[in-house]
Amino acid sequence: MALPKDMRLKGHRTFNYIHKNSMTYRGKLMTFKVAISNPKILLSHKPTNCSNNFRVAIAISKKVSKKAVERNKLRRILQEWLLTNIQKINNHKPYWLLVNLRFGDFCNDKNRLLEEFQNLMFKSRLIK
Repeated sequence: MALPKDMRLKGHRTFNYIHKNSMTYRGKLMTFKVAISNPKILLSHKPTNCSNNFRVAIAISKKVSKKAVERNKLRRILQEWLLTNIQKINNHKPYWLLVNLRFGDFCNDKNRLLEEFQNLMFKSRLIK
C-alpha cells in the first residue's frame, strides 16, 4: 500500500531544501533528514490546504539492490509501517522527512530494517 499523495514529497527544489536545511539522524542501515516544512516550494505542484502537514520521501539507491523489484519491496515495507503507525495526531507536524537507505545486504531481514526505522522515528521525535 503506497503513501497517499498528500504525504509524498516531490520535486528537485524540495530535495535541495531538505539537504540544505535538515537535521540528520544516522543509523546502521539508513539515514533520516528532517526539515521544517516549506509549502512555498510545493506551489508548482498545486498543493492542497494540507501542504503544511508531515510529508515523506523514501530514497533507495541501486547500491542497495540492482533489482527495482527489491527496492520497491523495501519502499512498500517502510510505507506500510508509516501508514499504520503515523496517526492523524502526528500528521499535523510540519516536518518533511527524507529516508535514505544505505547499501548493505538486509533485503531479507525485514525485522532489522523496521526496528531501525522505528528507532530513528523516535530519535528524531517524529513519533512519540
